[in-house]
This record gives sequence, C-alpha cells and structure tokens, in this order.
Amino acid sequence: MTRIEALTQEVAKLPEEQRLALARSLLDLEPSGNIAEADQSWDEEIRARINAVDEGRVTGIAYEDIRREMNSRYGVC
Repeated sequence: MTRIEALTQEVAKLPEEQRLALARSLLDLEPSGNIAEADQSWDEEIRARINAVDEGRVTGIAYEDIRREMNSRYGVC
C-alpha cells in the first residue's frame, strides 16, 4: 500500500466536516495561479470525457462497481 493510499484510508474515516476542512487546507497550499490553471485543465478534461462518452468511444462504470472497488481498496463506501 502506498503512503497516499494509507492516508486516504485514514482521511476517509474522518467526519465529513473534517475531510472538507482538510481538503480546503490542502488547496490553500497551492499558489492561486496554479489553481486557475488547474481549473482550466479540469474543464478541458471534463469536456473531452463528455465528448468521448457522447461519441461512443468509452463506456461508463456502474456505480455499484465503483463502490465495490472503493471498499476493496480503501475499506470505505
């Protein structure tokens, strides 16, 4: 298990309010210029993924399959 996976398991056990506070703190570590660039990159990625689904180049994964995978990996969901 990687360090990130171990941290993810620990964070997943926190109450929602604390998880959100941690996420905000981590985002605040980034210089604001990087946030805008990341937002733009994510917007482009989202558009590309939507187009791929619309054009039939990819298929989705059922929610229950995702839940099983998360539970298997991180013991949550």
